[in-house]
Amino acid sequence: MAVDPALLAALNEALQKDPQSVPLRLHLAGLLMQSGGEQAALEHYAVILVRDPANVPALDGAAQAADAVGDAARANGYRQLLRALEGAPTPPTPASPTAEQKGETPREGVPVAQTPGDPTPWWEVEWPNLRLKDVGGMEHVKRRLDIAFLGPMRILPDGLARGRIQRDHVGLLLYGPPGCGKTFIARATAGELGARFLGIGLSDVLDMWFGNSERRLHEIFQHARRSAPCVVFFDELDAIGQKRANLQGAGAMRNVVNQLLAEMDGIGPDNEGVFLLGATNHPWDVDSALVRPGRFDRMTLVLPPDEPARAAILKHHLKEKPATMVDIRAVASKTENFSGADLAHLCESATELAMEDSVTSGTVRSITTADFMQAVRHVKPSTRGWFETARNFVLFANQSGSYDDLQEYMRRNKLL
Repeated sequence: MAVDPALLAALNEALQKDPQSVPLRLHLAGLLMQSGGEQAALEHYAVILVRDPANVPALDGAAQAADAVGDAARANGYRQLLRALEGAPTPPTPASPTAEQKGETPREGVPVAQTPGDPTPWWEVEWPNLRLKDVGGMEHVKRRLDIAFLGPMRILPDGLARGRIQRDHVGLLLYGPPGCGKTFIARATAGELGARFLGIGLSDVLDMWFGNSERRLHEIFQHARRSAPCVVFFDELDAIGQKRANLQGAGAMRNVVNQLLAEMDGIGPDNEGVFLLGATNHPWDVDSALVRPGRFDRMTLVLPPDEPARAAILKHHLKEKPATMVDIRAVASKTENFSGADLAHLCESATELAMEDSVTSGTVRSITTADFMQAVRHVKPSTRGWFETARNFVLFANQSGSYDDLQEYMRRNKLL
């Protein structure tokens, strides 16, 4: 159902004047959901949940919005929190007996089922089978990762075997538009190091009970130390480590930021073999203490995939579809500024066009380049809104030079 753009503009203006108004933000998010603005609605719900993690309408809306944008893992996390608040039992995982119940010794890296009385959640550590060579294109990101910490590891080839990573290379922050592969790159980096990978999202940290979020953060770091060498990847770092100046009256979230800072400062001998990666779509919202030297002190811009990367992504999404008549290079050349998520959506749209034509004609046919060219006229890059937001920070809040690489890209692509 279409919503009057004037109403949305008025609500946005009112929210700028009173950004702390939860009812106003909820109302705007609900209208955005009705008008097809699920990504924008999700961001509004996330802002509410940072200040009030137990807000049931925001959790419910965030779960629906995350589903709508294709982020099933995030939607599941919100629903788990929602079930906890409503008192509903969380579906048991796994349902089979635990290793201890069967008299066996648990295997390393395999999660142990918890009893209902066990308050400590389990964060599964995995061994990624990805390498940076599996990331199509994005050579500038690979070079930055190599300079930041892969290079130093080659200088000390036995460092990883001893479970030691130099203190000077503790944390790196990946930032850029949503859907551009920051999580994929983080996994590939862990695989390149031959280290375990521990992915942490907002729902892994936040808890409705006072003090539990800080305890969870401590347990996450303890688990990473036991699993060293280990790459800990914090997704949505702007939500977990939001600027404390924006959290006046939200003492619980301020405590979470303080706990994260304390855990990172405990690197020393305790965190040997632990490397931190963060990802955010809004680096300007991350607390400045988190990006000072010794913490997430290096920032790498992850831009929309370049043409070789777009071709690789399209090929991946078409590998199990009847698409032998698609000129992937031609399609890739027409999709500048498309994120990886946009390209997946484009493949689905082209598939639907081919199916519709097959049903109408009664003759099944393959997907063609023409289907993609028709779909490109309707599917537009979702990154444009992000660049509009980033523009103000690049022009007026770049005194430290943190966004020089973004500024150069935007000027080169006439986005400034």
